[in-house]
Amino acid sequence: MSQSVNTQGTFGEPIFGRLLTAMVTPFSQDGSVDEKATAELATRLIDRGHDGLIVCGTTGEYSTMTDEENERVFRIVKEAVGDRAKIVAGVGSNDTAHTLHLTKAADRVGVDGLLVVTPYYNKPTQSGLVGHFSTVAQSTDTPVMLYDIPGRAGIPIQPDTYKVLAELDNIVAVKDAKADLGAASEVMASTDLQYYSGDDGLTLPWLSIGAVGLVGVTTHVAPELFRKLIDSFVEKDLETAQSIHRDLVPVIRAAMGRVPGCVAAKEILKWQGELENSTVRLPHVEPTEAEAAAMRADLQQSVIASTLIK
Repeated sequence: MSQSVNTQGTFGEPIFGRLLTAMVTPFSQDGSVDEKATAELATRLIDRGHDGLIVCGTTGEYSTMTDEENERVFRIVKEAVGDRAKIVAGVGSNDTAHTLHLTKAADRVGVDGLLVVTPYYNKPTQSGLVGHFSTVAQSTDTPVMLYDIPGRAGIPIQPDTYKVLAELDNIVAVKDAKADLGAASEVMASTDLQYYSGDDGLTLPWLSIGAVGLVGVTTHVAPELFRKLIDSFVEKDLETAQSIHRDLVPVIRAAMGRVPGCVAAKEILKWQGELENSTVRLPHVEPTEAEAAAMRADLQQSVIASTLIK
């Protein structure tokens, strides 16, 4: 993808849509993948205003699932949703060969995109990142979303690295969870990579500098509010977008500030009657009583508290 001034900005047509959720993977109480619940959750999320779903990302607990389970979940969600929304498969790993293996699995299913995270723990150089991402992108024709999350990976993707990677035709988007709006602005000014907020609470600031949307976790819990926030901004109704941004503060704290996002999302979905249980796989554990009480207190501070928990 050639480097060029980004003329799309916030008001262009995002390749994956504007509102996506990094979907949890529902498990049965014995820890196995609950295939029925997975299909039903994916369908309900799309019914509630999502443009797409990230399947088997960090929130989907992909790292504690087998490759066979990951491919099966890709297929379940793709078949449940059909052409109603974009399905982006998490294929990241800290092993390039393993990422290539998962990429082939996702391509067999026919997903709409691939989420490829910065290799974690290894802490490669920026040249190593170029090698990793380029090798994956060149192995497939499927559009790639890079996932930049130095809090987990240990290293950021630097602006010059993005500029090199943007030359590849199918590297098209970034999920940014490092909150460096200055660095992102530099990349957006010189490439046509589409940015998505990877921090739920920073959705509005990200939109203001040209991001096209959000890949969220709290979006499991209050998708309609996030949909309205994004749509209000796109429609240039900044006052409404700012109001919703503030209304979402306690909801985001409940979903992201007490326990890991996948743990909180499953627990709240259980309270909402959307999941039968909140089973997670070790090393994750379900919230303690104190953590659950704090999450409930957060939700009760929301202006839409009565709709968030039963």
